[in-house]
Amino acid sequence: MKEKILITGGAGFIGSHLALHLLELGKEIVVLDNLSPQIHGNPDDSPLYQSIKDKVEFINGDVRNYEDWEKALENVQKVVHLAAETGTGQSMYEIQKYIDVNCGGTGILLDVLANRKHQVRKVVIASSRAVYGEGKYSCSIHGVVFPESRKDADMAKGEFQPKCPECNADLQMLPTTEDSKIHPASVYGITKQFQEQSVLNVCDALGIDAIALRYQNVYGPGQSLKNPYTGILSIFSTQMLNGNPVTIFEDGEESRDFVYIDDVVRITAMALDDGRVGEKCYNVGSGKATSVLAVAEKLKSIYNSDVEIKISGNYRIGDIRHNIACVDQLKNDFKISQLVSFEEGITHFGNWVKQQEIQTDLSEQSMIELREKGLYK
Repeated sequence: MKEKILITGGAGFIGSHLALHLLELGKEIVVLDNLSPQIHGNPDDSPLYQSIKDKVEFINGDVRNYEDWEKALENVQKVVHLAAETGTGQSMYEIQKYIDVNCGGTGILLDVLANRKHQVRKVVIASSRAVYGEGKYSCSIHGVVFPESRKDADMAKGEFQPKCPECNADLQMLPTTEDSKIHPASVYGITKQFQEQSVLNVCDALGIDAIALRYQNVYGPGQSLKNPYTGILSIFSTQMLNGNPVTIFEDGEESRDFVYIDDVVRITAMALDDGRVGEKCYNVGSGKATSVLAVAEKLKSIYNSDVEIKISGNYRIGDIRHNIACVDQLKNDFKISQLVSFEEGITHFGNWVKQQEIQTDLSEQSMIELREKGLYK
């Protein structure tokens, strides 16, 4: 009898890649997804959804619906809970929606596991680096510190580097380890903290194995080019291919840890193994930081584009300055020796984008929404 695995959000970027990978491993896959127009547009034209259609048991449903969860969990042994609203900036004004989907949906999953008969023995929850807020830094005087969210007044003066909470000096970025302080800087991060802590807590009480994967900035072929709220590689690509200038926030030196989709899928599949032992939370990243300006310049080169790259000095409330994950724990426990480099990954991504239909650039719409709420300055 094949092992049956439920992937919520399984028609999305990570979920669809994971579903296809697990099918190759001989698993039976159930997907629960609401085919969000923000990600898919028309499902008939969605490469993500079309890639899994008729290959999995597909349930067009909503994680906020108890009956959809009950149906999706029938005869399932393992769950990968990916379904979530994911835009950091958008989460600062679509607050009820983010809490309803991310917290409410996870709450229903755990309620079903606690109060209904089921066969689930393993849950993998997709967490995020957003739970760390600004992450781990070093002060020349006070050593390792975990700064609070950057102040609006500082950023308005062009002072984007996080400050030491003790002496207000500029800090140096360090790789953020799994034992770092949890203090999210956005509503999105707060909901991911709720998801991982509630899943680990309740599953432990119920005797169900659970693990939280703190994904960094996941990218690669198949990423939605329609969504103007998340995924800077996709947003920049759509802007460039429309011949529009690329506007970069702050001074362009803000950085992110970009992790390639194939690595994310491989690690998530390994996390489903019954025999895996180790910690309950893992950073899933590359362990290397790349500046946003470097991303834009590399994409411009790949597309042979002549669009202007504007360093705006503007900023979004809720954004972090830097992001680099310590992946020592991941590499050690998962026996991983090599991860896809950003240079290789972005080349694969860019070559894939060039084969796709050019999408409408909706990035200005998202900026207008943020500006109207006082969250983009």
